[in-house]
Amino acid sequence: MAALLLLLAGSVVVSVSIGQVDVPVRDSARVLFHELTGIGGPGDPMFMDVIWNIRLPRVLLAAVVGAGLALCGTVMQATLQNPLADPFVLGISSGASLGAAFAILTGFGAAGAVGAVAGLGVPFWAFIGALAAAALVLGVGSAGSRTSPVKLILAGTAVNALCGAASSALVYFADSAEGVRSVTFWSMGSLASAEWATLPAVSTVVLVATAFFLFRSRVLNALLMGDEAAVTLGIDPGLHRRIHLVLAAVVTGMLVATCGIIGFVGLIVPHVVRSAIGPDHRGLLPVGVLSGALFLIWADVAARVVVPNAELPIGIVTSVLGAPLFLHMLIRKEYGFGDK
Repeated sequence: MAALLLLLAGSVVVSVSIGQVDVPVRDSARVLFHELTGIGGPGDPMFMDVIWNIRLPRVLLAAVVGAGLALCGTVMQATLQNPLADPFVLGISSGASLGAAFAILTGFGAAGAVGAVAGLGVPFWAFIGALAAAALVLGVGSAGSRTSPVKLILAGTAVNALCGAASSALVYFADSAEGVRSVTFWSMGSLASAEWATLPAVSTVVLVATAFFLFRSRVLNALLMGDEAAVTLGIDPGLHRRIHLVLAAVVTGMLVATCGIIGFVGLIVPHVVRSAIGPDHRGLLPVGVLSGALFLIWADVAARVVVPNAELPIGIVTSVLGAPLFLHMLIRKEYGFGDK
């Protein structure tokens, strides 16, 4: 943990130095030290503006989003007892896409829109769409005698298809080429809109969820072993599964509403960490959170510099990096999920 924290701090300093305008690491460290402590000179004013007002909020948002996605992926894989579960398994991504597409293509999320909640913007409608889709999945999955992982995953697959079809229909019938482009870019994920004002709410949600799940490591270990083992240990799988999935849906909905859909972080990071330190969530959760933050920081750096004078959507970068690594782990059987 100490090594990961030091690596994370070093990554923040180095990553704010990298971009279309390169800044010496020494100058970046000087600016950050001056702004955080008030000691020493601020350095070059141009560098100070680039680092403090543009790059640092983006790097910190990348760390928070990566940590949150890795946390939700770890929790959902244990809760649903499925190595392929990720933060979007409850239809959250498709629901958020539907909400964002609705807001962008109908103009209902514009600042000048009429209505009490119409002008709250695309993130608000994406968050509402994500929560609505997750609530529908949980409602369908909870119908009947008990909430089972299989029912939840099947319900999530159906809701994903339904929301995806609705989003495609909105795009197909849209008469705004710029709106269609905006929907497409949003669905690929981006941290370009990061600013200091967006950090407090997202960071608070992720920190609270992380603290909550850190105190539930024993429950997650029991759920990972299966419902029969959990019942034997005095744990109600259905109740805890609903609690975990609702909180994971809220966290993921907040992250998706802030920066769009960023895939593979919640899927690949828990498997990499689990293969390295084992399935015990007392270590898996904190190491996974820090590893997710590191992964997304450097994925964002790649998104900023891989194409000269342009920026790739970060969802493309995470997929390009995550898919081959996941396939390698499957072939080598190093994913370390439970006893499989």
